[in-house]
Amino acid sequence: MKSLGYNGRRNICGGRIRMARLARRLSQEALAAKLQMRGVNIAQDAISNIESGARLVTDYELRGFASVLQVPIESLLDPEED
Repeated sequence: MKSLGYNGRRNICGGRIRMARLARRLSQEALAAKLQMRGVNIAQDAISNIESGARLVTDYELRGFASVLQVPIESLLDPEED
């Protein structure tokens, strides 16, 4: 299997998703429930893997995260500064 990654991570949005989730005082489980209510079938462990950079994020999941967390999609895609 080909190794994918950006600075050793499989996504650039995981850290931003985590920051936005914590700013709204949501647990990963609560975020998963809100996403599921919007038709995005995702579990808490998948959110954990996304936030840690271990899992890719689909376009519809990214749209769901932005909607639930009330942030522009672009803000989730900006690479984190080192």
